[in-house]
Amino acid sequence: MSARHRLGARWRRRRPLRTRLALAAAAAVALVAVGVCVAAFLVIRYKLYQQLDQNLAQSATLIAQQREYDAEPGVVTDECRYPGTPACSQIVPADAADDPSKPYLLPVTESTRKVASGRAAPYYTSLTLYGKPTRMYTTNYGTGNAVQVALRADIAERGVRQAAGLLSAVGGAGVLLSGLGGYWVSRTGLAPVARLTATAERIAATRDARHRIELPPGPPGREDEVTRLAAAFNAMLAELEESVTARRRLVADASHELRTPLTALRTNAELLARGDRLTEAQRDRASGALGRQLREVTGMVNDLIELARDEEPQPLLEEVRLAPLLTHVVDAARGHWPQVPFTLRVAPDAVGASIPGVPARLSRLVTNLLDNAAKFSPPGTPVEVSLTPAALTVRDHGPGIAQEDLPYVFDRFYRAEKARALPGSGLGLAMARQIAHAHGAELAAERAPGGGALFRLTLPG
Repeated sequence: MSARHRLGARWRRRRPLRTRLALAAAAAVALVAVGVCVAAFLVIRYKLYQQLDQNLAQSATLIAQQREYDAEPGVVTDECRYPGTPACSQIVPADAADDPSKPYLLPVTESTRKVASGRAAPYYTSLTLYGKPTRMYTTNYGTGNAVQVALRADIAERGVRQAAGLLSAVGGAGVLLSGLGGYWVSRTGLAPVARLTATAERIAATRDARHRIELPPGPPGREDEVTRLAAAFNAMLAELEESVTARRRLVADASHELRTPLTALRTNAELLARGDRLTEAQRDRASGALGRQLREVTGMVNDLIELARDEEPQPLLEEVRLAPLLTHVVDAARGHWPQVPFTLRVAPDAVGASIPGVPARLSRLVTNLLDNAAKFSPPGTPVEVSLTPAALTVRDHGPGIAQEDLPYVFDRFYRAEKARALPGSGLGLAMARQIAHAHGAELAAERAPGGGALFRLTLPG
Protein backbone atom coordinates (compact mmCIF):
# COMPACT_ATOMS: atom_id res chain seq x y z
CA MET A 1 0.00 0.00 0.00
CA SER A 2 1.39 3.38 -0.99
CA ALA A 3 1.94 6.24 1.46
CA ARG A 4 -0.97 8.15 -0.08
CA HIS A 5 -3.35 5.22 0.41
CA ARG A 6 -2.18 4.76 4.01
CA LEU A 7 -2.71 8.46 4.66
CA GLY A 8 -6.24 8.31 3.18
CA ALA A 9 -7.12 5.22 5.22
CA ARG A 10 -5.81 6.88 8.41
CA TRP A 11 -7.85 10.00 7.66
CA ARG A 12 -11.03 7.95 7.15
CA ARG A 13 -10.51 6.05 10.40
CA ARG A 14 -10.18 9.30 12.33
CA ARG A 15 -13.40 10.77 10.95
CA PRO A 16 -16.76 9.98 12.60
CA LEU A 17 -19.14 7.73 10.71
CA ARG A 18 -21.60 10.62 10.31
CA THR A 19 -18.92 12.77 8.63
CA ARG A 20 -17.86 9.97 6.31
CA LEU A 21 -21.46 9.21 5.35
CA ALA A 22 -22.18 12.91 4.73
CA LEU A 23 -19.08 13.24 2.57
CA ALA A 24 -19.89 10.08 0.62
CA ALA A 25 -23.50 11.13 -0.03
CA ALA A 26 -22.46 14.68 -0.93
CA ALA A 27 -19.72 13.42 -3.25
CA ALA A 28 -22.12 11.05 -5.01
CA VAL A 29 -24.78 13.73 -5.56
CA ALA A 30 -22.17 16.34 -6.53
CA LEU A 31 -20.64 13.94 -9.04
CA VAL A 32 -24.05 13.36 -10.61
CA ALA A 33 -24.81 17.11 -10.69
CA VAL A 34 -21.46 17.98 -12.27
CA GLY A 35 -21.78 15.12 -14.75
CA VAL A 36 -25.24 16.29 -15.81
CA CYS A 37 -23.99 19.87 -16.23
CA VAL A 38 -21.00 18.77 -18.31
CA ALA A 39 -23.19 16.56 -20.46
CA ALA A 40 -25.69 19.43 -20.96
CA PHE A 41 -22.84 21.80 -21.91
CA LEU A 42 -21.50 19.37 -24.49
CA VAL A 43 -24.98 18.85 -25.97
CA ILE A 44 -25.67 22.61 -26.17
CA ARG A 45 -22.26 23.29 -27.74
CA TYR A 46 -22.76 20.49 -30.25
CA LYS A 47 -26.24 21.75 -31.22
CA LEU A 48 -25.11 25.36 -31.67
CA TYR A 49 -22.23 24.41 -33.92
CA GLN A 50 -24.39 21.86 -35.74
CA GLN A 51 -26.86 24.63 -36.61
CA LEU A 52 -24.00 26.87 -37.79
CA ASP A 53 -22.55 24.05 -39.89
CA GLN A 54 -25.95 23.41 -41.46
CA ASN A 55 -26.17 27.08 -42.47
CA LEU A 56 -22.72 26.84 -44.05
CA ALA A 57 -23.70 23.72 -45.96
CA GLN A 58 -26.87 25.40 -47.25
CA SER A 59 -24.89 28.48 -48.31
CA ALA A 60 -22.42 26.30 -50.19
CA THR A 61 -25.25 24.48 -51.96
CA LEU A 62 -26.88 27.81 -52.90
CA ILE A 63 -23.62 29.15 -54.40
CA ALA A 64 -23.16 25.96 -56.36
CA GLN A 65 -26.65 26.27 -57.81
CA GLN A 66 -26.30 29.97 -58.66
CA ARG A 67 -22.91 29.59 -60.35
CA GLU A 68 -23.52 26.33 -62.09
CA TYR A 69 -22.21 27.64 -65.43
CA ASP A 70 -19.89 30.34 -64.14
CA ALA A 71 -17.11 28.76 -62.08
CA GLU A 72 -14.43 31.40 -62.27
CA PRO A 73 -12.02 31.13 -59.34
CA GLY A 74 -11.95 33.94 -56.86
CA VAL A 75 -13.99 35.63 -54.15
CA VAL A 76 -17.73 35.33 -54.67
CA THR A 77 -19.00 37.30 -51.66
CA ASP A 78 -17.15 39.12 -48.91
CA GLU A 79 -19.98 40.25 -46.61
CA CYS A 80 -19.11 38.37 -43.41
CA ARG A 81 -17.33 41.28 -41.79
CA TYR A 82 -20.34 42.06 -39.60
CA PRO A 83 -22.61 39.80 -37.54
CA GLY A 84 -25.83 38.70 -39.21
CA THR A 85 -24.49 39.35 -42.78
CA PRO A 86 -24.45 36.64 -45.47
CA ALA A 87 -21.56 34.28 -45.70
CA CYS A 88 -18.23 35.03 -47.29
CA SER A 89 -17.50 32.63 -50.14
CA GLN A 90 -14.89 31.91 -52.77
CA ILE A 91 -14.06 29.36 -55.45
CA VAL A 92 -10.63 27.73 -55.37
CA PRO A 93 -9.22 25.63 -58.26
CA ALA A 94 -7.30 22.42 -57.72
CA ASP A 95 -4.29 23.85 -59.50
CA ALA A 96 -2.66 26.92 -58.00
CA ALA A 97 -1.72 28.08 -61.49
CA ASP A 98 -5.39 28.83 -62.12
CA ASP A 99 -5.70 31.19 -59.13
CA PRO A 100 -6.99 34.71 -59.89
CA SER A 101 -4.76 37.75 -59.58
CA LYS A 102 -6.89 39.20 -56.80
CA PRO A 103 -5.99 37.57 -53.43
CA TYR A 104 -8.38 35.20 -51.69
CA LEU A 105 -10.41 36.37 -48.70
CA LEU A 106 -10.37 33.00 -46.92
CA PRO A 107 -7.23 30.96 -46.24
CA VAL A 108 -6.34 28.39 -48.91
CA THR A 109 -4.27 25.39 -47.85
CA GLU A 110 -3.14 22.12 -49.32
CA SER A 111 -6.27 20.50 -47.87
CA THR A 112 -8.37 22.92 -49.90
CA ARG A 113 -6.60 21.83 -53.11
CA LYS A 114 -7.16 18.19 -52.24
CA VAL A 115 -10.90 18.78 -51.77
CA ALA A 116 -11.02 20.61 -55.12
CA SER A 117 -9.33 17.68 -56.86
CA GLY A 118 -11.54 15.16 -55.12
CA ARG A 119 -8.70 13.59 -53.11
CA ALA A 120 -10.17 14.66 -49.72
CA ALA A 121 -13.60 14.90 -48.16
CA PRO A 122 -15.29 18.21 -47.31
CA TYR A 123 -14.43 19.56 -43.87
CA TYR A 124 -15.22 22.32 -41.35
CA THR A 125 -12.65 24.68 -39.84
CA SER A 126 -12.71 27.22 -37.01
CA LEU A 127 -10.60 30.33 -37.63
CA THR A 128 -10.34 34.03 -36.88
CA LEU A 129 -11.38 36.50 -39.62
CA TYR A 130 -11.28 40.26 -39.16
CA GLY A 131 -10.37 39.57 -35.54
CA LYS A 132 -13.63 37.68 -34.98
CA PRO A 133 -14.31 33.93 -34.54
CA THR A 134 -15.41 32.41 -37.82
CA ARG A 135 -16.58 29.00 -38.99
CA MET A 136 -15.57 27.87 -42.51
CA TYR A 137 -16.83 25.01 -44.67
CA THR A 138 -14.82 23.63 -47.61
CA THR A 139 -16.46 21.31 -50.15
CA ASN A 140 -15.92 20.32 -53.79
CA TYR A 141 -17.58 22.34 -56.56
CA GLY A 142 -18.00 21.02 -60.05
CA THR A 143 -14.88 19.45 -61.53
CA GLY A 144 -11.51 20.58 -60.23
CA ASN A 145 -12.85 23.34 -57.99
CA ALA A 146 -13.69 23.82 -54.33
CA VAL A 147 -16.01 26.29 -52.72
CA GLN A 148 -15.25 27.79 -49.31
CA VAL A 149 -18.00 29.38 -47.23
CA ALA A 150 -17.47 31.21 -43.91
CA LEU A 151 -19.84 32.68 -41.31
CA ARG A 152 -19.24 34.72 -38.18
CA ALA A 153 -19.41 32.39 -35.10
CA ASP A 154 -20.01 35.12 -32.52
CA ILE A 155 -23.55 34.01 -31.74
CA ALA A 156 -22.54 30.37 -31.30
CA GLU A 157 -19.52 31.31 -29.19
CA ARG A 158 -21.65 33.62 -27.05
CA GLY A 159 -24.25 30.89 -26.62
CA VAL A 160 -21.53 28.44 -25.57
CA ARG A 161 -20.11 30.91 -23.02
CA GLN A 162 -23.55 31.69 -21.63
CA ALA A 163 -24.36 28.01 -21.36
CA ALA A 164 -21.01 27.39 -19.62
CA GLY A 165 -21.67 30.17 -17.13
CA LEU A 166 -25.24 29.11 -16.44
CA LEU A 167 -24.37 25.43 -16.07
CA SER A 168 -21.41 26.29 -13.84
CA ALA A 169 -23.79 28.16 -11.54
CA VAL A 170 -26.22 25.26 -11.63
CA GLY A 171 -23.38 22.82 -10.92
CA GLY A 172 -22.13 24.93 -8.02
CA ALA A 173 -25.63 25.10 -6.57
CA GLY A 174 -25.91 21.36 -7.05
CA VAL A 175 -22.67 20.78 -5.16
CA LEU A 176 -23.85 23.05 -2.34
CA LEU A 177 -27.21 21.32 -2.16
CA SER A 178 -25.47 17.93 -2.27
CA GLY A 179 -23.45 18.94 0.78
CA LEU A 180 -26.59 19.98 2.64
CA GLY A 181 -28.35 16.82 1.49
CA GLY A 182 -25.43 14.65 2.61
CA TYR A 183 -25.51 16.27 6.03
CA TRP A 184 -29.28 15.73 6.28
CA VAL A 185 -28.98 12.11 5.14
CA SER A 186 -26.23 11.36 7.65
CA ARG A 187 -28.11 13.10 10.46
CA THR A 188 -31.47 11.40 9.84
CA GLY A 189 -30.12 8.06 8.65
CA LEU A 190 -27.78 7.64 11.60
CA ALA A 191 -30.16 9.00 14.23
CA PRO A 192 -31.13 5.47 15.43
CA VAL A 193 -27.44 4.54 15.52
CA ALA A 194 -26.73 7.66 17.60
CA ARG A 195 -29.54 6.74 19.98
CA LEU A 196 -28.21 3.17 20.14
CA THR A 197 -24.71 4.45 20.94
CA ALA A 198 -26.04 6.82 23.60
CA THR A 199 -28.08 4.02 25.18
CA ALA A 200 -25.09 1.66 25.19
CA GLU A 201 -22.90 4.33 26.76
CA ARG A 202 -25.58 5.10 29.37
CA ILE A 203 -25.88 1.41 30.25
CA ALA A 204 -22.09 1.10 30.49
CA ALA A 205 -21.97 4.12 32.80
CA THR A 206 -24.98 3.26 35.00
CA ARG A 207 -25.01 -0.56 34.68
CA ASP A 208 -28.77 -0.27 34.28
CA ALA A 209 -30.16 -2.47 31.49
CA ARG A 210 -33.68 -1.02 31.73
CA HIS A 211 -32.98 1.65 29.11
CA ARG A 212 -34.46 1.14 25.63
CA ILE A 213 -34.06 2.77 22.22
CA GLU A 214 -37.17 4.53 20.99
CA LEU A 215 -38.23 2.99 17.67
CA PRO A 216 -39.96 5.05 14.96
CA PRO A 217 -43.65 4.22 14.45
CA GLY A 218 -44.53 2.10 11.46
CA PRO A 219 -46.16 -1.15 10.39
CA PRO A 220 -44.32 -4.28 11.53
CA GLY A 221 -42.32 -6.13 8.92
CA ARG A 222 -41.44 -2.95 6.98
CA GLU A 223 -38.62 -1.65 9.16
CA ASP A 224 -35.35 -0.60 7.63
CA GLU A 225 -32.00 -2.11 8.56
CA VAL A 226 -31.16 0.47 11.22
CA THR A 227 -34.60 0.09 12.85
CA ARG A 228 -34.17 -3.69 12.90
CA LEU A 229 -30.75 -3.21 14.49
CA ALA A 230 -32.30 -1.01 17.17
CA ALA A 231 -35.08 -3.57 17.75
CA ALA A 232 -32.50 -6.36 18.05
CA PHE A 233 -30.54 -4.21 20.51
CA ASN A 234 -33.70 -3.67 22.56
CA ALA A 235 -34.33 -7.42 22.56
CA MET A 236 -30.75 -7.98 23.72
CA LEU A 237 -31.25 -5.42 26.48
CA ALA A 238 -34.43 -7.19 27.58
CA GLU A 239 -32.53 -10.49 27.78
CA LEU A 240 -29.71 -8.77 29.64
CA GLU A 241 -32.15 -7.17 32.07
CA GLU A 242 -33.83 -10.50 32.68
CA SER A 243 -30.46 -12.18 33.20
CA VAL A 244 -29.31 -9.48 35.63
CA THR A 245 -32.62 -9.64 37.50
CA ALA A 246 -32.40 -13.44 37.72
CA ARG A 247 -28.81 -13.22 38.94
CA ARG A 248 -29.72 -10.68 41.61
CA ARG A 249 -32.72 -12.75 42.67
CA LEU A 250 -30.54 -15.86 42.83
CA VAL A 251 -27.96 -14.08 44.97
CA ALA A 252 -30.65 -12.67 47.25
CA ASP A 253 -32.42 -16.02 47.61
CA ALA A 254 -29.15 -17.89 48.14
CA SER A 255 -28.01 -15.45 50.81
CA HIS A 256 -31.38 -15.77 52.54
CA GLU A 257 -31.37 -19.58 52.39
CA LEU A 258 -27.74 -19.89 53.47
CA ARG A 259 -28.12 -17.53 56.43
CA THR A 260 -29.99 -20.07 58.64
CA PRO A 261 -27.71 -23.11 58.12
CA LEU A 262 -24.58 -20.96 58.41
CA THR A 263 -25.87 -19.53 61.70
CA ALA A 264 -26.55 -23.06 62.94
CA LEU A 265 -23.06 -24.14 61.82
CA ARG A 266 -21.46 -21.28 63.70
CA THR A 267 -23.52 -22.05 66.82
CA ASN A 268 -22.60 -25.75 66.81
CA ALA A 269 -18.94 -24.95 66.05
CA GLU A 270 -18.81 -22.52 68.99
CA LEU A 271 -20.55 -25.12 71.13
CA LEU A 272 -18.00 -27.77 70.22
CA ALA A 273 -15.21 -25.29 70.88
CA ARG A 274 -16.31 -25.39 74.52
CA GLY A 275 -16.41 -29.17 74.50
CA ASP A 276 -14.90 -29.46 77.98
CA ARG A 277 -18.15 -28.08 79.39
CA LEU A 278 -20.37 -30.60 77.52
CA THR A 279 -21.30 -34.11 78.35
CA GLU A 280 -20.48 -36.92 75.94
CA ALA A 281 -24.09 -37.06 74.70
CA GLN A 282 -24.19 -33.29 74.12
CA ARG A 283 -20.94 -33.46 72.13
CA ASP A 284 -22.29 -36.29 70.00
CA ARG A 285 -25.51 -34.40 69.27
CA ALA A 286 -23.63 -31.21 68.38
CA SER A 287 -21.18 -33.14 66.21
CA GLY A 288 -24.00 -34.94 64.40
CA ALA A 289 -25.89 -31.67 63.85
CA LEU A 290 -22.71 -30.03 62.57
CA GLY A 291 -22.17 -32.85 60.08
CA ARG A 292 -25.76 -32.69 58.81
CA GLN A 293 -25.59 -28.93 58.44
CA LEU A 294 -22.29 -29.16 56.59
CA ARG A 295 -23.79 -31.67 54.17
CA GLU A 296 -26.83 -29.44 53.71
CA VAL A 297 -24.73 -26.37 53.00
CA THR A 298 -22.42 -28.36 50.70
CA GLY A 299 -25.39 -29.70 48.76
CA MET A 300 -26.93 -26.25 48.46
CA VAL A 301 -23.64 -24.75 47.22
CA ASN A 302 -23.26 -27.57 44.69
CA ASP A 303 -26.81 -26.98 43.51
CA LEU A 304 -26.14 -23.26 43.13
CA ILE A 305 -23.00 -23.98 41.12
CA GLU A 306 -24.95 -26.38 38.93
CA LEU A 307 -27.71 -23.81 38.38
CA ALA A 308 -25.17 -21.13 37.48
CA ARG A 309 -23.67 -23.28 34.69
CA ASP A 310 -24.61 -22.64 31.09
CA GLU A 311 -25.51 -25.36 28.63
CA GLU A 312 -22.84 -27.94 27.98
CA PRO A 313 -20.64 -27.17 24.96
CA GLN A 314 -21.30 -29.30 21.90
CA PRO A 315 -18.08 -31.39 22.06
CA LEU A 316 -19.13 -32.82 25.48
CA LEU A 317 -22.39 -34.27 24.14
CA GLU A 318 -22.78 -37.97 23.45
CA GLU A 319 -25.63 -40.30 22.59
CA VAL A 320 -27.09 -41.40 25.94
CA ARG A 321 -29.28 -44.51 26.13
CA LEU A 322 -32.08 -43.80 28.56
CA ALA A 323 -33.09 -47.28 29.69
CA PRO A 324 -29.69 -48.26 31.22
CA LEU A 325 -29.36 -44.78 32.74
CA LEU A 326 -32.80 -45.07 34.39
CA THR A 327 -31.97 -48.54 35.71
CA HIS A 328 -28.78 -47.26 37.34
CA VAL A 329 -30.43 -44.16 38.85
CA VAL A 330 -33.45 -46.12 40.19
CA ASP A 331 -31.15 -48.72 41.81
CA ALA A 332 -29.23 -45.88 43.51
CA ALA A 333 -32.50 -44.33 44.72
CA ARG A 334 -33.59 -47.67 46.24
CA GLY A 335 -30.40 -47.66 48.33
CA HIS A 336 -30.91 -44.04 49.38
CA TRP A 337 -34.62 -44.39 50.17
CA PRO A 338 -35.03 -47.95 51.50
CA GLN A 339 -38.50 -47.28 52.91
CA VAL A 340 -39.88 -46.26 49.45
CA PRO A 341 -40.42 -48.93 46.75
CA PHE A 342 -39.47 -47.81 43.22
CA THR A 343 -40.97 -49.41 40.12
CA LEU A 344 -39.49 -48.97 36.65
CA ARG A 345 -41.44 -49.72 33.48
CA VAL A 346 -39.81 -49.33 30.07
CA ALA A 347 -42.03 -49.63 27.00
CA PRO A 348 -40.77 -52.24 24.48
CA ASP A 349 -40.31 -49.60 21.78
CA ALA A 350 -38.33 -47.40 24.20
CA VAL A 351 -35.65 -49.95 25.11
CA GLY A 352 -33.21 -48.48 22.60
CA ALA A 353 -34.30 -44.84 23.05
CA SER A 354 -31.44 -42.35 23.30
CA ILE A 355 -30.87 -38.61 23.21
CA PRO A 356 -27.72 -36.52 22.72
CA GLY A 357 -26.60 -35.16 26.06
CA VAL A 358 -24.29 -35.36 29.07
CA PRO A 359 -24.84 -38.57 31.08
CA ALA A 360 -23.90 -37.05 34.45
CA ARG A 361 -26.35 -34.17 34.08
CA LEU A 362 -29.16 -36.42 32.86
CA SER A 363 -28.55 -38.68 35.86
CA ARG A 364 -28.77 -35.62 38.11
CA LEU A 365 -32.08 -34.63 36.51
CA VAL A 366 -33.68 -38.05 37.13
CA THR A 367 -32.15 -38.27 40.63
CA ASN A 368 -33.70 -34.94 41.60
CA LEU A 369 -37.12 -36.09 40.38
CA LEU A 370 -36.85 -39.38 42.29
CA ASP A 371 -35.63 -37.66 45.47
CA ASN A 372 -38.52 -35.19 45.28
CA ALA A 373 -41.04 -38.01 44.77
CA ALA A 374 -39.56 -40.13 47.57
CA LYS A 375 -39.51 -37.17 49.97
CA PHE A 376 -43.28 -36.71 49.65
CA SER A 377 -44.20 -40.43 49.49
CA PRO A 378 -45.54 -42.06 52.66
CA PRO A 379 -43.51 -45.13 53.69
CA GLY A 380 -44.53 -48.19 51.66
CA THR A 381 -46.19 -46.29 48.81
CA PRO A 382 -44.45 -46.75 45.46
CA VAL A 383 -42.78 -44.22 43.20
CA GLU A 384 -43.59 -45.19 39.62
CA VAL A 385 -41.06 -44.48 36.85
CA SER A 386 -42.16 -45.02 33.26
CA LEU A 387 -40.28 -44.54 29.96
CA THR A 388 -41.90 -44.34 26.53
CA PRO A 389 -40.38 -43.15 23.24
CA ALA A 390 -42.02 -39.76 23.81
CA ALA A 391 -41.63 -39.06 27.54
CA LEU A 392 -40.30 -40.06 30.94
CA THR A 393 -42.77 -39.83 33.86
CA VAL A 394 -42.20 -40.00 37.61
CA ARG A 395 -45.27 -40.35 39.86
CA ASP A 396 -45.64 -40.51 43.59
CA HIS A 397 -48.67 -41.18 45.80
CA GLY A 398 -48.07 -38.41 48.31
CA PRO A 399 -50.20 -35.35 49.05
CA GLY A 400 -49.69 -33.98 45.52
CA ILE A 401 -49.17 -30.39 44.46
CA ALA A 402 -51.70 -27.73 45.37
CA GLN A 403 -53.25 -25.95 42.43
CA GLU A 404 -51.86 -22.59 43.54
CA ASP A 405 -48.34 -24.07 43.78
CA LEU A 406 -48.21 -25.58 40.28
CA PRO A 407 -46.92 -22.42 38.51
CA TYR A 408 -44.04 -22.04 40.98
CA VAL A 409 -42.74 -25.55 41.64
CA PHE A 410 -39.74 -25.03 39.31
CA ASP A 411 -38.76 -21.63 40.72
CA ARG A 412 -35.49 -21.43 42.62
CA PHE A 413 -35.84 -21.74 46.41
CA TYR A 414 -39.61 -22.08 46.13
CA ARG A 415 -41.03 -24.46 48.71
CA ALA A 416 -44.68 -25.17 49.12
CA GLU A 417 -46.18 -24.76 52.55
CA LYS A 418 -46.37 -28.54 53.06
CA ALA A 419 -42.67 -28.91 52.16
CA ARG A 420 -41.17 -26.27 54.43
CA ALA A 421 -40.75 -28.71 57.30
CA LEU A 422 -38.99 -31.28 55.07
CA PRO A 423 -35.25 -31.30 54.29
CA GLY A 424 -34.13 -29.63 51.08
CA SER A 425 -33.23 -26.26 49.64
CA GLY A 426 -35.87 -25.78 46.96
CA LEU A 427 -33.29 -26.02 44.16
CA GLY A 428 -33.74 -29.60 42.97
CA LEU A 429 -36.68 -29.07 40.60
CA ALA A 430 -35.24 -25.78 39.28
CA MET A 431 -32.04 -27.62 38.46
CA ALA A 432 -34.00 -30.46 36.83
CA ARG A 433 -35.84 -28.06 34.51
CA GLN A 434 -32.59 -26.26 33.61
CA ILE A 435 -30.93 -29.56 32.67
CA ALA A 436 -34.02 -30.53 30.65
CA HIS A 437 -33.93 -27.25 28.70
CA ALA A 438 -30.20 -27.67 28.08
CA HIS A 439 -30.98 -31.02 26.40
CA GLY A 440 -33.90 -29.76 24.35
CA ALA A 441 -36.52 -31.47 26.57
CA GLU A 442 -39.48 -30.02 28.45
CA LEU A 443 -40.25 -30.77 32.10
CA ALA A 444 -43.75 -30.19 33.47
CA ALA A 445 -45.57 -30.92 36.73
CA GLU A 446 -49.22 -31.88 37.15
CA ARG A 447 -51.63 -33.41 39.64
CA ALA A 448 -51.80 -37.17 39.18
CA PRO A 449 -55.22 -38.83 38.85
CA GLY A 450 -56.15 -40.42 42.17
CA GLY A 451 -53.68 -38.27 44.16
CA GLY A 452 -50.00 -37.59 44.16
CA ALA A 453 -47.76 -35.60 41.83
CA LEU A 454 -46.74 -36.46 38.28
CA PHE A 455 -43.63 -35.04 36.59
CA ARG A 456 -43.45 -35.49 32.84
CA LEU A 457 -40.20 -35.06 30.87
CA THR A 458 -41.06 -34.73 27.19
CA LEU A 459 -38.09 -35.99 25.18
CA PRO A 460 -36.72 -34.04 22.20
CA GLY A 461 -37.81 -35.22 18.78
